[in-house]
Amino acid sequence: MDKYIYNEKNGLWHEAQGDYDLPCLKLPEERTAYIGVWGQRHRQYLKKHHHVRYYNLLTAGALNSYLTEIELQAQALFNDIVMRLSEEENVTENLKATDPMEWVKRSNNIRNRATEIVNAEVIFV
Repeated sequence: MDKYIYNEKNGLWHEAQGDYDLPCLKLPEERTAYIGVWGQRHRQYLKKHHHVRYYNLLTAGALNSYLTEIELQAQALFNDIVMRLSEEENVTENLKATDPMEWVKRSNNIRNRATEIVNAEVIFV
């Protein structure tokens, strides 16, 4: 008995597994991509709150490229916000040299606010 059977009705190959014929399905190939912290957060959010969208992207082979795009958008927004707030609040190299602890405190505050904004505008939408 042949293990693989071609079904002309639906155009799929089937594999004999005991008494059953299971379709031989394969997900489309996705290119390997770097997905950083922003992309990982968005993937977890989609998986938990938007099941259909997540599985549609996954089965279409578009999840990695989608998450890579989210990663790039989020990182660019984060960098822009940090730079803009640092300039507005005068968190400079001069402050770093004169009062390092104050510089660290204010820099962390800016980064935390930027993270909240990126989460609200890009990640958790």
